[in-house]
Amino acid sequence: VQLQASGGGLVQAGGSLRLSCAASGSIATINYMGWYRQAPGKERELVAAITTDDNTNYADSVKGRFTISRDNRKNTYLQMNGLKPEDTAVYYCNVRRDIVHMEYWGKGTLVTVSS
Repeated sequence: VQLQASGGGLVQAGGSLRLSCAASGSIATINYMGWYRQAPGKERELVAAITTDDNTNYADSVKGRFTISRDNRKNTYLQMNGLKPEDTAVYYCNVRRDIVHMEYWGKGTLVTVSS
């Protein structure tokens, strides 16, 4: 599976961005799609995730501001509203194929929120 993330950029605090992740290859057995982020000097953390059953999970810090969605197993989106400077990080998309115990990471896309 190959992942291509896009949509990062520079935005002022309070603004919005929409991240997209396009999956290609063996996508038929993808069952989990997520967005993670890593800020400078910090560990990578889960931002939001969605399963093919449409169960979602969000980090407490983004609840009510970010929304994850998907188009079948091909595209995953992260709508980010009310951005804060602390949301500044490199954002990575991630998918899993639990049936074959595999997970995949896309190259990160940088989100910078200015105060």
